[in-house]
Amino acid sequence: MISLPGMAQRLDPQIDISVPPEVFSTQGQRAAPCSQCCIYQDQNYTEGAVVKADGGILLQCQRDEKTLSTNPLVWRRVKP
Repeated sequence: MISLPGMAQRLDPQIDISVPPEVFSTQGQRAAPCSQCCIYQDQNYTEGAVVKADGGILLQCQRDEKTLSTNPLVWRRVKP
């Protein structure tokens, strides 16, 4: 093995970075994207979930039989 002068310094740099505490906080962060969810107002909902939208309209997270995709869920209006 050949040792070159100064090689160790290039492989193991010493860097100090100031990071604000907000970086490690979960406040104000959105939910992680979900591959099998419906999203409403930045919230993830699973298949079968029902939400009340503006105007009192009920929406249900359902599978879309017409779509072949990695996220086949869509919001559908629930008729009273």
